[in-house]
Amino acid sequence: MEKTASQIIDWIKNYAQQARVKGLVIGISGGVDSAVVSTLCARTGLPTLCLEMPIHQAESHVSRAEEHISFLKAHYPNVTNLRVDLTPVFDQFVVQVPLTDKATYEMALANTRARLRMTTLYYFAGLEGYIVVGTGNKIEDFGVGFFTKYGDGGVDISPIADLMKSEVYKLGEYLQIPQSILKAKPSDGLFGDDRSDEDQLKATYDELEWAMLQTEQGHTAEAFTGRQREVFEIYTHLNRANQHKMQPIPICKINK
Repeated sequence: MEKTASQIIDWIKNYAQQARVKGLVIGISGGVDSAVVSTLCARTGLPTLCLEMPIHQAESHVSRAEEHISFLKAHYPNVTNLRVDLTPVFDQFVVQVPLTDKATYEMALANTRARLRMTTLYYFAGLEGYIVVGTGNKIEDFGVGFFTKYGDGGVDISPIADLMKSEVYKLGEYLQIPQSILKAKPSDGLFGDDRSDEDQLKATYDELEWAMLQTEQGHTAEAFTGRQREVFEIYTHLNRANQHKMQPIPICKINK
């Protein structure tokens, strides 16, 4: 993992230099992805602003985020942090929009949380002349589309988007991020409770990585039985449903 870490660190530094930006801003969730990316950012030596942006956050997420920020600040003098409590902003938004019993209501509000955080990240990026660093990995960004469009998907650069979740964990071990984060169940933290990504996706990341590999090798569902077939179909459904997140914005080309 040393070579991978060095490559990503150099890539971030080179991009920032070419873009002529002053530093980096990243949201810290208490999860492994943001922990790994923020540590890589810190290792660039560039000013790195870590933002906590709780919205009715589960206490376990908050404590892990604070532990990681303390770890970063103890090892990297270029790291600063701020806590921006977005709970009142979110609550006011909920008051203003119509109440509904539609099944999609909870998910719409969850995505709103992610978009409020994106807005906050870009506020500080604009204020300081920084860029927003994304934390999405390969299986989330290009496999199942497990991110919020213009939420956590709204970033300037994506340093780990070519790494599978399993590789992110290995990188986290190498970077010595806190064990509390490495051992915690992955969670997007968008619902104010401890529900895991697996609860939402109905499959583990290891299973989904397997399905992504099988798809890339040209296999179809008919090649599998039992749990493997179930996982393959979960992956295929999510991949198709979320192509709108993964593809460039469609443009209507005008005949001239």
